Amino acid sequence: MDPPCAPTAPNTDFPPGGWPVPRSLYLHVPFCRHRCGYCNFSVLAGRDDLQDRFLDAIEIELAEIQRSSSNGTAGAGKTVSGDRWSRRSTTGPIRLDTLYLGGGTPTELTPPRLERLFSILSERVLLSSDAEFTCEANPEDLTTETLAQLAVGGVNRLSLGVQSFHDAKLKMLQRSHAGDQAIAAVRRASSVIENISIDLIFAAPGETLADWQQDLETAIKLPIEHLSTYSLTYEKGTEFWSRRRRGTLQPVSEETDIEMYSATRHMLAGAGFQHYEISSFAKPGARSRHNSVYWNGYGWYAVGPSAARFVGGRRDVNHRSPTTYLKQVLADGNAIADRETISLDQHARELAAFGIRQIEGIDLQLINQRVGYDFAVTIQDVIERFVQTDTLVRRGDHIRLTEYGLLFADMVESQILG
Repeated sequence: MDPPCAPTAPNTDFPPGGWPVPRSLYLHVPFCRHRCGYCNFSVLAGRDDLQDRFLDAIEIELAEIQRSSSNGTAGAGKTVSGDRWSRRSTTGPIRLDTLYLGGGTPTELTPPRLERLFSILSERVLLSSDAEFTCEANPEDLTTETLAQLAVGGVNRLSLGVQSFHDAKLKMLQRSHAGDQAIAAVRRASSVIENISIDLIFAAPGETLADWQQDLETAIKLPIEHLSTYSLTYEKGTEFWSRRRRGTLQPVSEETDIEMYSATRHMLAGAGFQHYEISSFAKPGARSRHNSVYWNGYGWYAVGPSAARFVGGRRDVNHRSPTTYLKQVLADGNAIADRETISLDQHARELAAFGIRQIEGIDLQLINQRVGYDFAVTIQDVIERFVQTDTLVRRGDHIRLTEYGLLFADMVESQILG
């Protein structure tokens, strides 16, 4: 007898076995020295006076995760203790395999406040023995004292916003550090924390292919395990977006942008870096475990302004404005600005769309198993269309972007999401 066919539509709001319990946490620290012209993140520049209130809010949010996760309602909202929000730990710690401090710039916290943040985390969070604990930082912040504080706090992976080693390009990008300062910071950091990742930006106005190749050559010689490269984007609402519209900032040509991306893949592969996601390259064993949680839809907690969490089939997004976030958390216990219940069809589409960004691609059968129905048939037309244009390649249930398709990953992702 033939086995029964998998249903072609979801018959429940829950995946088989329920939604995965998050084992990851993102914590957004919004403080920065200044806002760079290309930045569209939730940041606060020159408002270090709000750091104590921010830490109060983070403690409240983490306490809520503790309480709600203990009764299966993580992220559901506020819990009252008398007439005040209680920050006293009354339940077990939040158990995590990955913890990521992003921003903003976490190392913009003053040493006493950074110490307080680590104290809050040690009380609220329990990391597994092999957990990945990442902290973002800027080269100009990495003093010997700061590095020691990060290491004592448990950070075992550092992500540095280098962006370039060329002083002229750094000035154009409105970065606060110089190229030599970035090189020294990477070397200093690697003597304290082994797993170092750096971010680099390419396709900056006026940049040539040779300029970019020189940035890559410098990076390859440094003691780093991971590298993320991003083509400069002009996000609406940023200074660079306005300058581009006025014609005072001229992007590089699309042809040059593509040449730079191709050079990135070729040069980093030759230096022993594995290309494992559109923008991500790692030495063997050094892939970002935290980011992989996002790409594979395993669920995660998130706290801080603009932070988005995915828990129990629901996506909650905190208010983007840091000051509004602080007011709402300190007054009401949460600052959720948007709440969305994720259907199984949407979950399946996100698993495919975000998963396809990984160089290894996706296994449709595994997605079918996770959602409990034959999802593949719902995107069959999309798959075939991109296969015919040599954007995707399919081998049975396995699908991945072609080398040509890597240039159109955003389009493929959008079509899968529907």
